[in-house]
Amino acid sequence: MGWPVLLTAAALLALAAAWQPSAEEEQLFKAWMLQVRLGERGGPGRAGVPGGSGCPDALSPQNERRYGPEEYPRRLRIFLANKRRIEEHNAGNHSFQMGLNQFSDLTFAEFKKLYLWSEPQNCSATKGNFLRSSGPYPDSIDWRKKGNFVTPVKNQAEQQLVDCAQAFNNHGCSGGLPSQAFEYILYNKGLMGEDTYPYRAKNGTCKFQPEKAIAFVKDVINITQYDEDGMVEAVGKHNPVSFAFEVTSNFMHYRKGVYSNPRCEHTPDKVNHAVLAVGYGEEDGTPYWIVKNSWGRLWGMQGYFLIERGKNMCGLAACASYPVPQV
Repeated sequence: MGWPVLLTAAALLALAAAWQPSAEEEQLFKAWMLQVRLGERGGPGRAGVPGGSGCPDALSPQNERRYGPEEYPRRLRIFLANKRRIEEHNAGNHSFQMGLNQFSDLTFAEFKKLYLWSEPQNCSATKGNFLRSSGPYPDSIDWRKKGNFVTPVKNQAEQQLVDCAQAFNNHGCSGGLPSQAFEYILYNKGLMGEDTYPYRAKNGTCKFQPEKAIAFVKDVINITQYDEDGMVEAVGKHNPVSFAFEVTSNFMHYRKGVYSNPRCEHTPDKVNHAVLAVGYGEEDGTPYWIVKNSWGRLWGMQGYFLIERGKNMCGLAACASYPVPQV
């Protein structure tokens, strides 16, 4: 055996020895795995608004958090690296805090592949048809407090959209924009309920039955691209608004506070996730949106987050829309 091989082997052994986790770190990881298993009961899905972000296998080992002897050390190492990043962030001066959640044993590359759009989006909200008014709207609003306007946080897409909306630029498990999903429901003349069209967490053939449709759209309102004031008026005077934005690596660890990111993109070609603005307000002089996410209640503030308002943060004003329900 030559010296180069010996030196390489020695370096690898030294690296492995240097990384050895403490008993306390391993105990924390095992406790976290148990907590996630108990909390998920089927794993985090990838869409909570129409046209959301794909279909991970709900029965995958990633969701079960049971790893074999080869995978376990890798997941532990990723978990501890994420934990250190979270602690470093929280020790700094930021408007939001990060925390451990169901994604804490994933790299961001893995997270992107599982939970974010992989296809570029053709943002139909560019051509806005939202008519601005001159009337006043409230300084703050939260539609969660106004009755049955906001459904509970869930962690999956509508299977009918995954299976049937490809002609409306929906890419199945690769995701699609809410505005295009609303247009599909409008022209399809209805959306079935989850009891009659259950979620399967994978692409399938379209099984729509018109007589079983329970949700109908009268019109689709697209807010002019980058008109964030228009979004405020729509949420303040009409109803919650869906929007798309770019998720970057620190957002997957969001815990609470007003999310802000000076390094994310602001254009419609970079958006990779769809959410629902259910209100807005202000905290310590910083205006924010109240947003419903689609990664279950273990993430963020029981499935919700706040994001800075008025700066097109991460492209949130690039693709905003809402449906007018047919009642």
